[in-house]
Amino acid sequence: MAAVNGVNGVISENGVSNEIKASALDLIGETPIVALDRLYPGPGRILAKCEFMNPGASIKCRSSLYMIQNALQSGELKPGGPVLEVTSGNQGCGLAVVCAVLGHPLTLTMSKGNSAQRAIHMEALGAKCIRVPQVEGTYGNVTLADVKQAEAEGMRLVDELGAYYVNQFNNEANAEAHYKTTGPEIWRQTGHHVDVFVATVGTAGTFMGTSKYLKEKNPNLLSFVVEPAGSEPIKGKEITKPLHLLQGSGYGCVPNLFKFDYMDGTVSVTDEEVIKYKNLIGEKEGLFVGYTSGANVAAAVHLLQSGKVPKDAWVVTTLNDTGLKYTPVPDECDR
Repeated sequence: MAAVNGVNGVISENGVSNEIKASALDLIGETPIVALDRLYPGPGRILAKCEFMNPGASIKCRSSLYMIQNALQSGELKPGGPVLEVTSGNQGCGLAVVCAVLGHPLTLTMSKGNSAQRAIHMEALGAKCIRVPQVEGTYGNVTLADVKQAEAEGMRLVDELGAYYVNQFNNEANAEAHYKTTGPEIWRQTGHHVDVFVATVGTAGTFMGTSKYLKEKNPNLLSFVVEPAGSEPIKGKEITKPLHLLQGSGYGCVPNLFKFDYMDGTVSVTDEEVIKYKNLIGEKEGLFVGYTSGANVAAAVHLLQSGKVPKDAWVVTTLNDTGLKYTPVPDECDR
């Protein structure tokens, strides 16, 4: 029988290390970076971090692990204690992975406008997902008002269940996860060659933590926020199109975790561009990803073609989640 040695694997009886992971928590992070050279042959280069390869199939596994670990260390969450979060789906899936392994009952509230596949995923991991009716948006299009409705239900349940509220939109450990993992991984994997970082913003955790780290390593690095056209509060524009395809992003407000110090500009993308590049990532690169991934790549192409960044720049972005988390929009079904 092999002897367990820590959380990162086991040591066999003959003293030879193997590569067995102790749990799904050890599968979080260290995602590969892939060059999208078939989709965009240059000049310049688009490099994408494959966050859909996390065990919860999204980038939110990173912050889920850090926020729960931080709460346990601070004593805000007791071992085995109940956890509650308001989610658009990906954070809920990440938390479901973490809570399943660590033994915490998890309750999630999510707008009915978010894809049903996310609720199925969370409940398959043992979580309870309460889908809250929309007050403004439509299925696949979730507005800030819809999120507030899900939040109100979540706050009611926090008191009822006596649960620890993760509070991703205001939890500094959210951004810290990316400062400590995503940023350093990108820096190492690119051989310290990152000219531009570009990302959509939901809670702002990914953008803030990653940008902060990369700018510390390369003070000349340019960081750009991706916003859906018509819902661009970070750019300072009035909200004219609160309904868009970027679930978990572009909520029509500047997130509390966001700091303008780490941003050099914004890039706006339309739903049509999002669908186009989401499909191209699949058809040219063999990767089936979600809408925010399409938005990130569309923005990277915009930047390289706009003259806002050097023509030979290496632009790094993230492929945030798998396309399996979404119901296709009608015109995609007709393709």
